[in-house]
Amino acid sequence: MWWKQLIAGAMAGAVSRTGTAPLDRLKVFMQVHASKNNNMNVFGGLQGMIHEGGVRSLWRGNGVNVLKIAPESAIKFMAYEQIKRAIRGQQETLRVQERFIAGSLAGATAQTIIYPMEVLKTRLALRKTGQYSGVADCARQILQKEGIPAFYKGYLPNMLGIIPYAGIDLAVYETLKNTWLQKYSKNTADPGVLVLLGCGTISSTCGQIASYPLALVRTRMQAQASIEGAPQLTMLGLFRHILSREGVLGLYRGIAPNFMKVIPAVSISYVVYENMKQALGVTSR
Repeated sequence: MWWKQLIAGAMAGAVSRTGTAPLDRLKVFMQVHASKNNNMNVFGGLQGMIHEGGVRSLWRGNGVNVLKIAPESAIKFMAYEQIKRAIRGQQETLRVQERFIAGSLAGATAQTIIYPMEVLKTRLALRKTGQYSGVADCARQILQKEGIPAFYKGYLPNMLGIIPYAGIDLAVYETLKNTWLQKYSKNTADPGVLVLLGCGTISSTCGQIASYPLALVRTRMQAQASIEGAPQLTMLGLFRHILSREGVLGLYRGIAPNFMKVIPAVSISYVVYENMKQALGVTSR
């Protein structure tokens, strides 16, 4: 059973992330380069990336992105199903707060295992043309110049962000899906693509609003070592720096392209995951 959950999760992550790779890179680009004085918008960010490296640069870093998201998604979904099973015991269904706990633990487990790939993804997305020849070269340069701790830069704000995000996302998604099934589709476990898309959109939006400031700080912590002359600030130092320079809205810099990416990415991910589960004969409650 667990290996089928891994396969379904990996496919969901790989398909959704490849389709939204340009928006993911745009989000990182805006998080790092936008400021109060440089009010970069979505179209300005796209123009800047295309001008720097052409249309193909919109998928820069997507290889490492897929290498990261496929196992991360696989571990997250598998851990979520297994933790739910352990929490449920003899119960027929789980309460919302129990789904939140299961989702938070699943997200934390997946992120801890895969976090170095997140650092590589950020560095590759922000690299100048010719700076790194690939994933292995990027990892080698980071290891030589900054050491092993560099692969866990931004880990604390990442974990503080992923716990509420994964918990809210998975709990809201499954609660909405199950509520729909109980009310409108009692004789089937498949609510349909449109319902899955809607549930995924709402759940991920709720999770993103709650956790985005921590995700932004994590990204800047990962990126500051690769930007010449950038101060090497701690998590709290970065929060203070952003608030003093950009105000509260600075903590949500880049959230527009992030939502543009999240809506299709998470929705596609859930649709692929649910269909893969059905194809593999996996059931969950």
